[in-house]
Amino acid sequence: MSATLWRGAQPLLLASTSPTRRGLLEGSGLIVETEAPGVDERAVEAACAGLAPDALALRLAEAKAGAVAARHPGRVVIGADQVLDCDGTLFHKPADLAAARDQIGRLAGRSHALHSAVALAVDGAVAERFVATARLTMRPLDPGQIAAYVDLAGADKVQASVGGYQLEGLGIHLFSEIAGDHSTILGLPLLPLLARLRNRGLLAF
Repeated sequence: MSATLWRGAQPLLLASTSPTRRGLLEGSGLIVETEAPGVDERAVEAACAGLAPDALALRLAEAKAGAVAARHPGRVVIGADQVLDCDGTLFHKPADLAAARDQIGRLAGRSHALHSAVALAVDGAVAERFVATARLTMRPLDPGQIAAYVDLAGADKVQASVGGYQLEGLGIHLFSEIAGDHSTILGLPLLPLLARLRNRGLLAF
């Protein structure tokens, strides 16, 4: 299916080494290669101080797509980034298990937004960009419940995503309500991305 669905001259190039994002693209039948963008995300964030969280996510996605597209001007490149915003506070991937417990404790009993942005680069430059937002409400959790989750999920899971959770795994147990597309929550809004690829003649249907 992949060989006939994707109509690009070369495989789609994902400016990320995220196995989740690659899996979403390959699961939809696309032929994908990946490359680390080499972008200092915190430096981009510092340079964009004062931007709204969704606009920051767009800047980060653009920076990643642009960096890889500059190295591969003939390729179709996808850059993506996700920003977690809880009442104006931005969360990053926790540095260790203690930070993961702290983040989950701060999110427990509250709602937060996940802004997932995508930038599409064609012919060496970013040509299109968009952002999709999902809203999640974490149920109230006491320190014992948070510690149990972190221990069961393990460091490789809780440190891999902003907020310290992965919704596709044990992280689903932390939530009482979710509003938004599943792929947006995972960091790559597929429906609007596929629509843009389709409009450019890169998909068979």
